[in-house]
Amino acid sequence: MQYPLELTFKLWAFAPQMSIVDAQGNLAFYVKQKLFKLKEAITIFADAEQTRPIYYIKADRIIDFSARYDFTDSNGTYIGSVKRRGLKSLWRARYDIFDGDTTTLNIQEKNPWVKIADALFAEIPVVGMFTGYVFNPVYLVSRADGTIVMRLEKIPTFLSRKFIIKAVDQLGDRQEQQILLSLMMMLLLERNRG
Repeated sequence: MQYPLELTFKLWAFAPQMSIVDAQGNLAFYVKQKLFKLKEAITIFADAEQTRPIYYIKADRIIDFSARYDFTDSNGTYIGSVKRRGLKSLWRARYDIFDGDTTTLNIQEKNPWVKIADALFAEIPVVGMFTGYVFNPVYLVSRADGTIVMRLEKIPTFLSRKFIIKAVDQLGDRQEQQILLSLMMMLLLERNRG
């Protein structure tokens, strides 16, 4: 994977969709979330035409704040999963990344005050339109020992939602897959913030 990756939400789509391109401008992933599902079901494609599914993300339970989202490849092979930390995520977004039943990595919002300021200023007429330029959340992915391995940050934009994913440390292929799938799922869950 050629970093940094740029992640862009499709602005006028009925169902949430996002594309991820690498540093060379090549499409790495195209994500489409299915609407009106009691259990989250997300497909990650290798192409924008949505003809080649490469990963699937499925919730382990019906609509729940602390659902666990399992990742599988197109052959049905388990890759890992991510789970929000429940009530601890109300103040600062926190997610655990699992390999089987073992927590291997964590995602944490760097500064929770950003989302509060964004929410407050978004309510002010006219000024609220420009919060996307000023208040931009940052999420850090770290190992259990606290070593930061990846960083996701929102790019200041007017209308669209764009993020940059930067690799900070060396990762194995499986961990890289787990992190990228976890960040995609987290953004779909947190898309109303920032």
